[in-house]
Amino acid sequence: MELVIFDLDGTLIDSKRDLVCSVNAMRRHLGLPELPAELIFTYVGDGAPVLVRRALGAEASDSLAAEGLEFFLDYYHHHLLDHTVLYPGVRETLDTIREAGIPMAVLTNKPIHPTETIIEGLGLGAHFFRVYGGNSFERKKPDPAGVLRLLEESKAQPTRTVLAGDSAVDVRTARNAGIRSAGMTYGFQPQGLAAEPPDYLLDSIDQLLPVIFGQ
Repeated sequence: MELVIFDLDGTLIDSKRDLVCSVNAMRRHLGLPELPAELIFTYVGDGAPVLVRRALGAEASDSLAAEGLEFFLDYYHHHLLDHTVLYPGVRETLDTIREAGIPMAVLTNKPIHPTETIIEGLGLGAHFFRVYGGNSFERKKPDPAGVLRLLEESKAQPTRTVLAGDSAVDVRTARNAGIRSAGMTYGFQPQGLAAEPPDYLLDSIDQLLPVIFGQ
């Protein structure tokens, strides 16, 4: 492979607890009861505005959703590294890829500021030549804009590029951009990978190495 692109939540980092705490803090702020963690997990993957809208329900007004989003982003900004950690094997796998000189990037639907804060806070900043968030482009994944920009910047061939993620959104993004997809079954939404199978279905991130090195 000439380029490896990673999703963030559910792929590189286990941020479930901090996201759940932030969503439920928002609901408490708005006078609403908390939601079960497992339900909130199913809302993650399409960016903060969609997460908040799903957590408030279809009946929520636009003004309530706007207030909820503002509170959620502020709360999450102050608590995004309270419990968030790297999944097992992530640091070692990224080190191996970097030592081989293969460019890596992050493409997530999470807003860019918390994305960069988490990556730097967990000591991964030096691993990626570029980091793009959900507000880095006009449209989020599964729109291929982010991947196409990374292909242009890295000069990598689409057939030698892989996007590793944990959801059907990532699989669709890869297909829309004409690159390969690797689905991580340990992430937030493994059920989506059954509905839209990736090119490679992996149970741990170190299983990505044979894919990258053609072994």
